[in-house]
Amino acid sequence: MTTFDRMTDYFPPTPSPPSETETLAESPIMSSFKEANIVPNGAAPPNTETTGVEGAPGRMSLKLSHLPSKKDIKAPWPRTPSSIDPNNPPWPAFRGYHTYSFAHATMGHRLPTILGKAIDDVILTLNQESEEDRIVDLIKCIERMDTLKTELQEHAKLRPIIDDGEADVPLWNKEIAKYFQGKDFMNAPWLFAEAYKYRRLRECFSVSKYWQTYDVFFRQKCDTFSRSYEAVFELSMRFAEPWRHRDGLTDEQRLEEERLMFMELTQICLWGNSTDLSLLINMTEEQIKSLQSTGGEALSATEKNILGNHMNRLWEIVRDLRETTGGRIDFVLDNAGFELYCDCVYADFLLQSGLAKEVRFHGKRYPWFVSDVTKKDWSWLLNSMTYGHLFPVATEEEKESLRRMGRRWKQYESEGKWVYEQHPFWCTGYTFWDLPSEAPDLFLHLSRSDLVFFKGDLNHRKLTYDCAAPPSTEFEIAIGPMASAAGAPKICSLRTIKSDVVVGLGPNGDELAERLDKEEEGWKISGKYAVVLVSEGRPGEKVRFA
Repeated sequence: MTTFDRMTDYFPPTPSPPSETETLAESPIMSSFKEANIVPNGAAPPNTETTGVEGAPGRMSLKLSHLPSKKDIKAPWPRTPSSIDPNNPPWPAFRGYHTYSFAHATMGHRLPTILGKAIDDVILTLNQESEEDRIVDLIKCIERMDTLKTELQEHAKLRPIIDDGEADVPLWNKEIAKYFQGKDFMNAPWLFAEAYKYRRLRECFSVSKYWQTYDVFFRQKCDTFSRSYEAVFELSMRFAEPWRHRDGLTDEQRLEEERLMFMELTQICLWGNSTDLSLLINMTEEQIKSLQSTGGEALSATEKNILGNHMNRLWEIVRDLRETTGGRIDFVLDNAGFELYCDCVYADFLLQSGLAKEVRFHGKRYPWFVSDVTKKDWSWLLNSMTYGHLFPVATEEEKESLRRMGRRWKQYESEGKWVYEQHPFWCTGYTFWDLPSEAPDLFLHLSRSDLVFFKGDLNHRKLTYDCAAPPSTEFEIAIGPMASAAGAPKICSLRTIKSDVVVGLGPNGDELAERLDKEEEGWKISGKYAVVLVSEGRPGEKVRFA
């Protein structure tokens, strides 16, 4: 679908005006004339007949041969900064009622399915409980989930979030009051409506007495990682021991060895995002293995599917850290399980090679978009690697390789080289365009990083305001203040494409996207294609807030 088609669906064309005959026949004045048997302007011939003059046209027409030619008028996009707000993104927003978009499939089918599976998970827990107070309390949680599912299916209006003690309540209710009064699940922008659903799901448990920290997706996340054993051991058997240069290399050869390793691990970190539980609702084990293939041949084959590829520039940025600031790198995390495992392998190499001295990981405060990383997921991964028995079919060598990596990563934590953080802003409906204004403390914190990786599809949607920007739009334009604000850090978005917004494809990006629309229906949601996009930001400048 072309950009013009999306614009047309977003702003349907103005209907053609009725003919003069239709206008007269249907007008109230004409009706009153008929009732009174009066003929308007009776001296004139009816406008449906000829004038009676031989050779004269039945209808007057003008030949306009000397007027200026019609101009190609572009739609007024993007909006000016002063007219942008959460309900009015820079380009048209995707909304649930847009049948051409993935938003429609998500709001109409995927989210009710996800919520139904979440209810099944809670019922499983309920059937394992014995204490009456806890059972009754959990039944109330299920009832609230049922109410949410009904509201979602009936396209109910968005209500304020109940004050459940979470730090994000004022942010949510301010945004609803200012921009979404009267909006429902289908006509609010998709990004906000989807995030709101997960916040309401959190509320189902946060107002309870015994189940405030319950994660309805935790079983799924653990199960998916335990079924990823082939890809897990493919990496652990290679990186169980700290990485070192081969002997006898010149400085130039050592640097090239680092570069090649960095490029391959960047791809592993990128394609690890294929395991998104919100999309893999009923995927088989073999399909998961195919998505998680980390072999060299698979990586070489998939690089051609990186449609916007700034990996060479990314390497230059990381390479130069060692000689300049010493290297703090941040990861705004996406999925738990195998993707988080790949992120940690990547971060481990950055430390071992000296390209970074400190890595900070940013996760979510509570369950979010099914598979997003929480502190519980983070701790579970490291402890399961070190002490767990997730892979009964693995050899002793494979199990030991995983334990060694787990112990090393836990050591990084205790030494402060790895730090896990969870700011409330990450679980709001705001896009990252609003990060400087709504979470200035977090923006200031990120401005002190040398490079911030934003992992996955949701973070990319939030960076780009999740709107119908043309695919040729430059990444730094699409992310607005996260590139242009004073103090904005260098940013890299590692994203497998799983939703409608696509930017950063270069000058010929519109033509490329149009060709893929024709040749591969659903290419934007298949996870087959990806982008690695870099913003230079304005690092080092003093951060100033309006």
